[in-house]
Order: sequence, then C-alpha cells, then structure tokens
Amino acid sequence: MRILRIGGRTIRVSVREGAAEWAPLLLCNGIGASLELLQPFVDALDPRRGVIRFDMPGIGGSPAPAVPYHLATLPSLLAGLLDQLGHEQADVLGISWGGGLAQQFALSRPGRVRRLVLVATGPGALMVPGNPRVLLRMLTPRRHRDPGYAARIAGELYGGSARENPAVARDLLHATTRLGPARGYYYQLLSSAGWTSLPCLPRLRQPTLILAGDDDPIIPLVNARIMHRLIAQSELHIYHGGHLELAADAEHIAPVVEAFLDADRTTPESQAMKGSQR
Repeated sequence: MRILRIGGRTIRVSVREGAAEWAPLLLCNGIGASLELLQPFVDALDPRRGVIRFDMPGIGGSPAPAVPYHLATLPSLLAGLLDQLGHEQADVLGISWGGGLAQQFALSRPGRVRRLVLVATGPGALMVPGNPRVLLRMLTPRRHRDPGYAARIAGELYGGSARENPAVARDLLHATTRLGPARGYYYQLLSSAGWTSLPCLPRLRQPTLILAGDDDPIIPLVNARIMHRLIAQSELHIYHGGHLELAADAEHIAPVVEAFLDADRTTPESQAMKGSQR
C-alpha cells in the first residue's frame, strides 16, 4: 500500500508484485468502492499475476480533489500510475463505473492496454438503463455509510446472490472497504455525465472479455450484447448472478478471467498439456 502523487492528484495504491514476465492486471473499481472491495477476486487469481489497485480521488484512502473531474480526462492518471510503477503496458479490468474508465483508457492509450476485461458495465450515456427506482438508489452514498440500509436494498439494487443473501452486499461494502468523504462519491458520480463510448467501440482493437450477469438490475444484460457486437475482438461470458459477483463469486469468475488473460501466452502448464496430447 502506498500514496502516489500523479499529475496533481493524490491516490492510494495497492500493488501485489507478480512474475516479471507477466503483464500486471490493473483494476478499476465502481462508484464509491475502495480498492478493498475486490480483495476476494485478487485472492482467487494466480499468485504469479501482479495486481495494481487504486482508490479514485475522494474514495477510500485517497483525499478528495479540490475540483471535480471527468472520465474523459482520466487516462492520463492511469498512464501516470503505470509510469510510476515502471510498467509500459498492463491488462486492464474495469467493473461498473470502472468499466467506463477502462474503456476510455483503452481508447485513448491503446498501446498501454494489452487485454481488456469489462465486468458489469456499459457504454455510458448511450446505454439501455436499469430500472429508474434502482438508479435512484445510486444517487447517494448512503449504502456505503449505512450497513442496515445496504442490506435492505441489496437484492433490489445488485441482484444475483444479494437477493437470497443480502448480507453478501452489506459485508462487501462495509466489512472490507474504506469510507471516503461524501464529496468524493458525488465527484465520481458526476464524472460520467454525458460520457459514452458507444460510437468509439468499433475502434477498440485490444482482445476484450465482456463479463455480464443474467440478473443485474443496474446494468441490464442487453448492454453487454450490444458491446460484444461492436467490439471486433471481443468475447462475451454471461454468468449467473448480479452486479457484485466478481467479488461475491470470485472462485467461479476468476478462472474465466485467468483463461482469457493467458490465451496468448505459452505457460509451462500449457506446454505440458500439448505434449501429453501428441
């Protein structure tokens, strides 16, 4: 864990060192969530895979910025982060709001992104929206501040495993994550105003894995199907669950991500398997 100053912004960063020959995996989180939220997913990954996580300004352990920011201006933040950590290129995974950031980074800095993973996300303003009642719940950070409220709305808001066990969402949001100032949440929410990747998706050239749940009230599944049609080198994996399954069901989703990231790399395991098939 460290604090880095990048282009006038200060952010809290967590780095898990990995094998030198493996590109690190840069994780971009959702609105209001600190880097700890994805700890179950990180734990389920191959320990040889380096992982970089960070808190957006005003979220978790990162101090709030003096002025708001916009998604379109953030690729320089990610590029500066990779520069300071000594990485020319990374695999990038974005979930929910972080999926928009991952798309913007891949479009703006294509040479910095080896492979792209988009989880429970959409193309921004030009997308099929979720239920208005669900989206209203997203307008305040209350679920991040009130465990009882988080449990009460978990099923309606997140779907999937949270419908049968609301404590899953409550524990993910409160037992492991850090709380930032309310201003940080609103800045992050406002940063996507008017932003969309939809017209630009055909320009994405990185191999892309799109992961979407069949019960996600925030990002309806149809958005993943639209993105899959527009991104040339994309594959779509639909999992059973909702918006938080990347963390809530990491043991089943992490292997899918691992297989995608390893698809173009020869490993000792794959060589042995090829040898046994001859």
